[in-house]
Amino acid sequence: MTPLRPPDTLQLLEGGQALFPALIQAFDVASRWIQLETYIFDLHGAGTQVAEALLRAGRRGVSVQVLVDAIGSEPLPVEWQQKFADAGVEWVVYSPLTGRLGLLAPECWRRLHRKLCVVDRQVVFCGGINILDDFYDPNHGALEAPRFDFAVAVSGPLAAEATEAMALLWWRVQAGYSARQRHLGAAWERFRVAGHGTRTEAEPLDYPASGLAPLPGGSGLRRAALVLRDNLRNRSSIERAYRKAIGQAREEIIIANAYFLPGGKLRRALIGAARRGVRVSLLLQGKYEYFMQYHAARPVYGALLAAGVEIHEYSASFLHAKVAVIDGRWATVGSSNLDPLSLLLAREANVVVQDRAFAHELRARLQQAMACHGTRIDPAVYSQRPLGQRLRGWLAYALMRLALFVTGQRY
Repeated sequence: MTPLRPPDTLQLLEGGQALFPALIQAFDVASRWIQLETYIFDLHGAGTQVAEALLRAGRRGVSVQVLVDAIGSEPLPVEWQQKFADAGVEWVVYSPLTGRLGLLAPECWRRLHRKLCVVDRQVVFCGGINILDDFYDPNHGALEAPRFDFAVAVSGPLAAEATEAMALLWWRVQAGYSARQRHLGAAWERFRVAGHGTRTEAEPLDYPASGLAPLPGGSGLRRAALVLRDNLRNRSSIERAYRKAIGQAREEIIIANAYFLPGGKLRRALIGAARRGVRVSLLLQGKYEYFMQYHAARPVYGALLAAGVEIHEYSASFLHAKVAVIDGRWATVGSSNLDPLSLLLAREANVVVQDRAFAHELRARLQQAMACHGTRIDPAVYSQRPLGQRLRGWLAYALMRLALFVTGQRY
């Protein structure tokens, strides 16, 4: 994990209803470079508005690079291919499925799941929100209530770090994982010299048009860091950040996570915290979305409930958040679920924040969600759940373990 550093500005954004206007505003004042990575880019409703803002930026000469995941995003319609091409917007697909094995090939499980956007190397948006309308789901159609999710907008050193990380991945995807990687060092240096590397010290970090509120300085307590997970040097960075914060917790842990199936170390950390008197509250998915993610989590509830962990299931709409608040001062917002797909296979990005005001704001929103839209699981009722539910849970759990075995992972 990069060091915790003072950010220049920091803003919590709930749902696409808050994120997309902020993105569009930033795109409309961008002067040089927009980098966008997302698992899903869907051209319905609000997603179209984001795409139109990218077109406007491209037409006035801004370098626009969009990287989407091959599984998460549908193929770009011909109409939009032409629009982006005419505007100079570059659209690249991460890890297209090739060969006869398709999804059975181990490398095809290593997806681009992070949601990052950097504008002019000065402001970075990071979270769990895809470019997908809050009231629409590709598999379920129109939603009655908005998807529950968060992002954070940060300016300062984090934006420069994200710029370089995204530029490197962009180059690797375009170059391909081939013999050309032998020359990665020299090629990357040429890439940097061409203007795509980290900002120079002469470039200001002032971003007045972003809509982010300036943070008062001088306290020395406000810090933030960008935490990336990949399959090279940062294989367990996000899980380590969670485990360290959980291990240091003394009062309260609140975690909201869409797809929750933590490994043994993380489960033991949560159980240990509960047993030493920390109040541990989990807000998890209550609506059926995918068989494996929904049912595979249920078998692990028992040990957590027995240790005193509170489990609330969110059912107002789909819960897609991947956030946490610990002891009212440590918080994280990002793309990483606490399941093996995120923690072992996918490229993920979280921002970790140490700041009481930010943590208090996120904590208040999670507490409201639990109180108004969460159903707390009664341990006695859970222990008496029907046989059919138990069987589906263990089947999904077994399938998840089998998928990990195929990819050569231990969890």
